[in-house]
Amino acid sequence: MELRHLRYFIAVAEELNFTRAADRLHMAQPPLSQQIQNLETELGFQLFRRTKRTVMLTAAGQVFFEESQKIMQQVDRAIQLGKQTSRGELGQLTVGFVSSASHNVVPGILQAFGTQCPAVKLELHELTTNEQLQRLRFGQIDIGFVRPPVEEDGINSEIVFREPLIAALPETHPATDRAIVELRELSGEPFILFPRSLAPGLYDAIVSLCQQAGFSPIAGQEAIQMQTIISLVAAEMGVAIVPASMQNFQRRGVVYKSLPESTCEVAIALIWRHHPAPVVQRFLEVARQISRFEI
Repeated sequence: MELRHLRYFIAVAEELNFTRAADRLHMAQPPLSQQIQNLETELGFQLFRRTKRTVMLTAAGQVFFEESQKIMQQVDRAIQLGKQTSRGELGQLTVGFVSSASHNVVPGILQAFGTQCPAVKLELHELTTNEQLQRLRFGQIDIGFVRPPVEEDGINSEIVFREPLIAALPETHPATDRAIVELRELSGEPFILFPRSLAPGLYDAIVSLCQQAGFSPIAGQEAIQMQTIISLVAAEMGVAIVPASMQNFQRRGVVYKSLPESTCEVAIALIWRHHPAPVVQRFLEVARQISRFEI
């Protein structure tokens, strides 16, 4: 028995007329009658009582009709779910992100993806760039938002957001009364830095900016989360150079200032493995749509 036989039977059972059922199936009536007879022979029981004027379901035919409808509904559902999965509209996606990305491009991309693909379950993990690279290699995340550069075999990367660097100062700092602070004014201050081993791209950009201003930053404290860096600044443990989007993280005791030297930009990039699953491809499409307005 093939699925087409069930479709033929259901059409006749619903129409109770072979001619109308044949028209509905876009086939001639004699072959349809032959297919139903073959089906009855294969099943070993009669599906219809036929007279010259009427066609009626037998008791066995009625039960077979009801169960056949359930089967075809399940088949149609399986087809629909398969199509959705192939388009990346169904399934689960595990996403990593560096903490600072939660203050810029990540919320907009997640919101847009959730709107376009509501049937995809998102699992989010706040991780450093190195942690994401490691988990991506072992298949523990599907895609991640990191601080570039990324130079890993088997891993693709694409920048989705760029922003300048700014200064984060304690509110008691003497330079907070000015709109713009020149970086060389901070040369004698202890700097709160992100460890280079966890995000070399961001660390090198900050150090390079200081060196362009004529000094190397004095390392006071290190912290692996941007929110922690800002909290340490608020505690007057030092100053920090942070991505401009950290201004969205309002913390009492901290003042953000623009830097005239900040021609250097830092970025957020997406990373994913080669030959991505459809749901990852769909996420990339949405991210590219949003990032056109962010870069």
